[in-house]
Amino acid sequence: MRFYGRNGLIRQLQDLWGKRVSSFVTCRGRRRIGKSTLIARFAALSEARFIRIEGIKPNATTTDEEERTYFATQLAEQTGAESSCPSNWLNALIRLSKEIRDDQRTVVLLDEISWMAHFDRMFSGTLKIAWDNYLKPHDNLIFVVCGSVSSWIKEEIIDNRAFYGRRSADLVVTELPLCECAKFWGEASGHVTTKEILDVLSVTGGVPRYLEEVNPSLSASENLRRMCFLPNAPLRVDFDEMFTDVVTRQQRLCAKILRCLVNGAHTITEIASDVNVEKGGDISKALSQLVECGMVSSDTGKNPETGALIREKRYRLRDNYSRFYLKYIEPNKDTIDSGGYVFTGLDQFAGWDAIMGLQFENLIVNNYRDILAPLHLENIIVNSAAPFIQKATRSKGKGVQIDLLVQTNMSICIVEIKRRAHIGREIIEEVKEKCRRLRHQTGVSVRTALVFDGELVRSVEADGFFDAIVPIRSLLKLP
Repeated sequence: MRFYGRNGLIRQLQDLWGKRVSSFVTCRGRRRIGKSTLIARFAALSEARFIRIEGIKPNATTTDEEERTYFATQLAEQTGAESSCPSNWLNALIRLSKEIRDDQRTVVLLDEISWMAHFDRMFSGTLKIAWDNYLKPHDNLIFVVCGSVSSWIKEEIIDNRAFYGRRSADLVVTELPLCECAKFWGEASGHVTTKEILDVLSVTGGVPRYLEEVNPSLSASENLRRMCFLPNAPLRVDFDEMFTDVVTRQQRLCAKILRCLVNGAHTITEIASDVNVEKGGDISKALSQLVECGMVSSDTGKNPETGALIREKRYRLRDNYSRFYLKYIEPNKDTIDSGGYVFTGLDQFAGWDAIMGLQFENLIVNNYRDILAPLHLENIIVNSAAPFIQKATRSKGKGVQIDLLVQTNMSICIVEIKRRAHIGREIIEEVKEKCRRLRHQTGVSVRTALVFDGELVRSVEADGFFDAIVPIRSLLKLP
């Protein structure tokens, strides 16, 4: 099994074995991000007994009894326990507890727990009783509940007062770092161009399941044709499945919000206007759900002029695959499904250069910690790292838009993120103008950085204007 990255999460889990009592862990993240694989890998590294029980996806005909039957069947196959359907969820969890051995490390994973709970509104209360009275007494147990519907885990367990003081860890599994993504090309990463790798990453992001579909012997265009533009191709069908799985309420409003964010970040006021709804509870709840499931990011950060938090958040479509799907796959899905779509390359898409810029910015902003070392900020507390927009006003002057603004107590760093075939000296003048326009507190140093992909003219580096110049190839850790 190919398994890359996640070292920090693995260490966090391994540290739990140092306790002398059992541990209750929540694990959440978008579909296909590798949550179950992470827990299985941890159990294998720990040489622990591993019991994984997965809920079945509810549909119009599924019943609670079927969920419990499937639970019992999986438990029986892995442990030899009784396979009959438990009369209720408490009995199901008691049956599980009886199969845990006190003399052996055991990792139990209840996967897609929101599906198990779908038909029983008292499920979380039952889980709390089962944990307190039957599961927790097993001192060599790490008990993990996991699911793609992160909002259910947050509402029913993390924010549920009944579970206060019971959780030992909350793991949020995000996309792989850029340096781990390149490993999916194996030895080929040494001779495949950076452009080809970035073209694929711009569509997939750092989602492990999507990157597993990469065939290093094929070009980026051919890989994407097979992944996106054939009937039933993995990325042709995954969006609808992912969206319905992780967005359990207000699906229509959530879909409108995602389409609003395809071409750039917006405030909640701008989103409400675009989707023609009142700014209020419904849209706030929908945005909260999209943020919780990892599809959208709420970029807050601090105002460099005042040092206070920015009052109105800007919401950004964080998930690269979702943007690509909504922009280029969804409008053509009928033709794709009929087998009639002809894909010749990414450059055939209208407005691709602009979208490519947004996708590249997304990759860098989502992985901003990777650029702290080149900025000499890896051992300094970062107060804020987010895209920033300063609006023009009559009294204060012109506005400015900054791809990524990294702020510490003593400095701010304007990070320009650029993907372009040829990057000339004009990039210096562009960033100088941003430095002139940006209003900030006195006594704070202003530094600049360029993160880029493309051909950079030598005079840009020789000029010495940028405090750091970071080629994307170095972040991908390519030879």
